[in-house]
Amino acid sequence: MILLETTRLRLRRFTDGDIERLVELDSDPEVMRYITYGEPTSREEYEQDILPRWFAIYAATPLLGYWAAEERQTGEFLGWFHLRPDRIEPEHQELGYRLRRAMWGRGYATEGGTALVGHGFGPVAAASISARALVDHLASQRVMQKCGLRYAGGFVFPQHVLEGRSESERAGVKYCITREQWAPPT
Repeated sequence: MILLETTRLRLRRFTDGDIERLVELDSDPEVMRYITYGEPTSREEYEQDILPRWFAIYAATPLLGYWAAEERQTGEFLGWFHLRPDRIEPEHQELGYRLRRAMWGRGYATEGGTALVGHGFGPVAAASISARALVDHLASQRVMQKCGLRYAGGFVFPQHVLEGRSESERAGVKYCITREQWAPPT
């Protein structure tokens, strides 16, 4: 099921057939640098935990979830985006993205993120959308800003999000935008 299309992207729901793409994406230590400190995600974890959780989000909240990002013209897998119930502050919807390293710096994260912010304030009717990143992940913070989100402060990711990491390693920043702050594209 296709969620939406932008000028260059198609965002669609994941299927079991996407597992190899996901494992390959997460096998790049640079892609995972600010997520798991470079550790890959195993195929077993995708099969037994991650994909079932994503599919449960689709079932519970059909307009929210995780979507495969593909290049519209070629169908090439670029990575993924999510707009999901926030796992830390449930009053927000949470925006996130993970792209193959070869796709970095091309504006795909901003394009997909901006589309999902519009989707969040449109069909989803969210009151607010947030995004978080580790404090050193400046590229992700720039994407958040370009998507219209505003700096909302620093915080420490909970231990259940970054297991086994010290408080300093879990230092993050939060960006947020409310429906009232959002200006739809003209």
